[in-house]
Amino acid sequence: MLPEPAGNVPRQLPLAALYDGKQFLIEKYSLGSIPSVSLTNTNYQSLRDSQVLAMGASMFPHTRKPELPGVPVELSTIAGTRTATQNQTAFPLWQGRSFLNEEFTLENLIKQRKKGAFQIVHLATHASFPQGINGRKEAEIDLWNRSLSLDDFRLAKWYDGRQVELLVLSACETAIGDHTAEMGFAGLAVGSGVKSALASLWNVKDVGTLRLMTEFYGDLRSAPIKAEALRQAQLTMLRLPNSDLSHPHFWAGFTIVGSPW
Repeated sequence: MLPEPAGNVPRQLPLAALYDGKQFLIEKYSLGSIPSVSLTNTNYQSLRDSQVLAMGASMFPHTRKPELPGVPVELSTIAGTRTATQNQTAFPLWQGRSFLNEEFTLENLIKQRKKGAFQIVHLATHASFPQGINGRKEAEIDLWNRSLSLDDFRLAKWYDGRQVELLVLSACETAIGDHTAEMGFAGLAVGSGVKSALASLWNVKDVGTLRLMTEFYGDLRSAPIKAEALRQAQLTMLRLPNSDLSHPHFWAGFTIVGSPW
């Protein structure tokens, strides 16, 4: 894993896509960003038997944002009821619960985290970092019935109860921030008690995200660390034969923030 870039190197730099003429950097290393080494929990915790809380929206009645038809498939692929004899390559990939559209609210997110021992939380939705009417860029992430600003995102009480080992923000621009909130929603979550966050640096495509997330959760069962699971998923995308999804645009924007372990 490489350290966080220093000096004037932009935090939005997609390190995974750096290319030396022969190989992408992701073909050599697992990558991630650690905002603060002193505040990072470096204790290793296996996620093998973890429960996943997967929530998301495919429609957004409170905004004019486009539908995300891949989200229902993404949620059902990742989390649900598994049997003891189930083939490890079958869906859902992980034991847990999923909630779609009307059930994707801040109140239900808090409620489900209090009810269940979910070490992994997955949110699939729209997010953006648009310029507000005052000229200042203000991040927002969409739930079914409202959009949350960075300040509102704290209302999820990430510090409350059992620590979230991994928060996956399957949405656009969730690792983009400004001087008041470095690394956006991902950085805020890590600063609020989440051990690691998987987030994006730019606008990601629905179909590409679905494929990457499917690969990531499949690799997370066997990879020793989260950053390596992401690396394996990105390498699978890179090496897809005769597919547009092999372009770095579809996989290089996702990064691990916080503990790579």
